[in-house]
Amino acid sequence: MKVLILAGGRGTRLWPLSRKHKPKQFQKLISDKTMLQETVGRLSSYVPLANIFISTNKEYVREVKKELPKLQKDNIIAEPMSRERVAAFALFIAQLKEKDFNQPILVLPSDHLIKEKKDFQKALSAAKNFIQKNPQYIAALGANPSFPDTGLGYIKKGKLLAKENNFKVYKIAFFKEKPNLKRARSYLASRNYFWNMGIYLFFPALFIELIEQFVPDNYQRYKSIKKAVGKPGFAKVVQKEYSKMDSANLEYSIIENYEKVAVLPTSVGWSDIGSWTVLKSSLASSDKSFIKGNYIGVDSKNIMVYGSSDKLVAGIGVKDLVIAATEDIILICHKDQSQKVKELLKKLEKEKKFDYI
Repeated sequence: MKVLILAGGRGTRLWPLSRKHKPKQFQKLISDKTMLQETVGRLSSYVPLANIFISTNKEYVREVKKELPKLQKDNIIAEPMSRERVAAFALFIAQLKEKDFNQPILVLPSDHLIKEKKDFQKALSAAKNFIQKNPQYIAALGANPSFPDTGLGYIKKGKLLAKENNFKVYKIAFFKEKPNLKRARSYLASRNYFWNMGIYLFFPALFIELIEQFVPDNYQRYKSIKKAVGKPGFAKVVQKEYSKMDSANLEYSIIENYEKVAVLPTSVGWSDIGSWTVLKSSLASSDKSFIKGNYIGVDSKNIMVYGSSDKLVAGIGVKDLVIAATEDIILICHKDQSQKVKELLKKLEKEKKFDYI
């Protein structure tokens, strides 16, 4: 099995720690390893390192090499620019050898937290078994929701398709992206919905067929790139063709339009670390403070301070706040408003304060 780890995103909701020059997948959020290193480490005992590939923006290639010095340079798939996941998958598949089309592909984000490594690997094996028996299917992993998160996508299960080891595999009834709080609560109560982890398994030949069917312009550009693999001028072809690919959203363009998509529910301690509030809940209980860096406080509770050792953060009588301090920025927000960081970044862009993005 080949593994494609997606490491080209910006991680804007964890601003100001996650910045354009070093987004969250290259930050040490949970441990003394970066999120990318954590993701590779989670898989290194499951598949050989030679089978692990990193898809990233060309400006992050040096950082990937620095963090993963044992990774072969050919295993870094450099996107000339951001064109969403459909294009990223196509660029990767174009560079596979023909014999690799007989192996399934696992694709997953580089910046998610998964606490239960062994259970995660068992779920991957079950999903792999399912698609090997049903190669016309795409399999997705779904996390059992623990609270009504409005910042995530949800998957509703349909009919039971199979049982693989101790896992059940369901046909996907539909996806719902970022529901409001009322709907998210109803999803949680029904027990028929799962968080979409953004982790998929499929055969490369199937995915290319689906690109041809649902994103035909990208398919034509995929063919041009594939013809150029191993030939002089390959980089120029990639630059030209990739820049003209549609920025097609994976779920909207393919997953939601293809009938044979299955979900395998899991409980592996998953979180997408998509906001400061989610990061805090991953590091501390909901009613306790989490402090990283140099902080002193009086009469303060249920706060998150994410700073450094060289800058003192002091708080008096504050509660339910997120305080993130970097060398040039201090962010202060209510814990329930951390999803609005993107709105702040839009204001910075409008005011052309690009040095802070």
